[in-house]
Amino acid sequence: MRLKLFILSLFVCFLAKAQQTPVFAEYNYNPFLLNPGYAGLQASTEISITNSGFFNQFDGSPRTLTGTFNSPLQEGKMGVGGALLYDEIGVTTTTQFYAAYSYKIELGFMDNHPFYANYQTPVLSFGISAGILQYEDRFLELGLEDDPRFAQNVQSTIPMVGVGLLYNQERFYAGISTPNILGDVLASDKSVSLSLPVYGIFGYRFYAGLFDQYIIKPNLMLKYEPNTPFQVDANIAATIKQKFELGAGYRSNSSVNLLAGAYLFENFRLMYFYNHSFGTNPFNSRHGVLLSVKLGDGYSTN
Repeated sequence: MRLKLFILSLFVCFLAKAQQTPVFAEYNYNPFLLNPGYAGLQASTEISITNSGFFNQFDGSPRTLTGTFNSPLQEGKMGVGGALLYDEIGVTTTTQFYAAYSYKIELGFMDNHPFYANYQTPVLSFGISAGILQYEDRFLELGLEDDPRFAQNVQSTIPMVGVGLLYNQERFYAGISTPNILGDVLASDKSVSLSLPVYGIFGYRFYAGLFDQYIIKPNLMLKYEPNTPFQVDANIAATIKQKFELGAGYRSNSSVNLLAGAYLFENFRLMYFYNHSFGTNPFNSRHGVLLSVKLGDGYSTN
């Protein structure tokens, strides 16, 4: 067991001690995790909780717990939000808290959309987030006190500032963001090194069927991070009569993802997702659950 933890810790160090990339269901159904420009994009407040990897039997595999909310202000011209994220890989844990603000510019043209769609006038949304990351390496649990690299635990508090730009209309959306433009400049422990990932997200919505009650949603997520392979996520999901959701995705050289979910009582959305690892990925597959609550008219008009 200690050998497994040792291997996982080395892998985490190699990744420059960055937060895990959110998996399929997390960022597709909660884009606020990647881009603060999403804050307040919907017509009413949305609250989401995600549990990923906590059902795994393999000690040391990735585990993530997130809680977020975002809400519009000033009739949708602005938005606010907040998030609490907990990540664990082996003996390494990160805990983040951040708040976000967005400002939106309406672009003034509309596209035809189904009667139940709630996408407003196309907007360009600028977002900024600020918060704290608490980083911890529990090296003493490895029992390798004779190795100076693992002779003591490491703890660091790191201020974070993220920025994002997001364009959204009825059928198409695109965004670019980075979670921390400060890097590790203000880290309390200078031995901690943070990577600076940049995310790009793109998606399209196809409406089909009688009264357009079926929505097909292909999307793409790109991740650039120095000294790591370029990451591509290709996903597709389908909403069926605004009651059920099915989806699948592929993460380059890493995993495939499956998703199934339902919309309950108009205001609740429950998603189950399965992430199957393969190739050189050292972690086993994991299960996850996402629960979202949307106030007001809920998801009946989304």
